[in-house]
Amino acid sequence: MTSYRIGEAAELLGVSADTVRRWVDGGRLPAGRDTHGHRVIDGVELAGFVRAQAAEPDDRSEFSSARNRLRGIVTAVTKDAVMAQVDIQAGPFRIVSLMSREAVDELDLRVGAVAVAVIKSTTVVVERPSAARGRAGS
Repeated sequence: MTSYRIGEAAELLGVSADTVRRWVDGGRLPAGRDTHGHRVIDGVELAGFVRAQAAEPDDRSEFSSARNRLRGIVTAVTKDAVMAQVDIQAGPFRIVSLMSREAVDELDLRVGAVAVAVIKSTTVVVERPSAARGRAGS
């Protein structure tokens, strides 16, 4: 069984440790104690909580097969004569998109604008950190 301490869960969820503590104290997120008395959250419980908290798809997603939609702020736009690079910060995640300059101009993408990165891929690489943060058997 994988379990996470409050700070680890907060880091995974992109919120503060205080927010996770409030969720635990309010009964929204179940937690137990490890052998050292620290509060821990079961990985399966945490995954279920995240699924339940997921935002409803936006109105246009019903017209698209893509389900991975990350809303964020445009942090950089680099354009040349034909192509452009757009950087979006969506929570803790930096997304870089390469597209035509024409598309950037038509969408009026500029630094500070809100944008949604829609990701559809048949290849998704999944990695685990070399020092897994979740504790097995805790």
